[in-house]
Amino acid sequence: MSVKIRKVGNSNTLTVPNNIKPMAKEYDVFQGRDGVIVFSPKKKNPFHDEEFIKNHDWTQDEEFGGPLIGKEKLDNE
Repeated sequence: MSVKIRKVGNSNTLTVPNNIKPMAKEYDVFQGRDGVIVFSPKKKNPFHDEEFIKNHDWTQDEEFGGPLIGKEKLDNE
């Protein structure tokens, strides 16, 4: 399956074929160095969402056991 770019006003348009069912109303679009065009469903960035930030614990635990090597916060401090 292929589509052609059409000029609509000052924009170029790629038609989405009928057999592709969009899963979102809005998409981000990117173009790779090799000319690939990628459409990705637009999502909110959770790190810019005040409610998300307020409701999450941002402290980190050591991934592996062993001695602490930096300024890690101990659970009992």
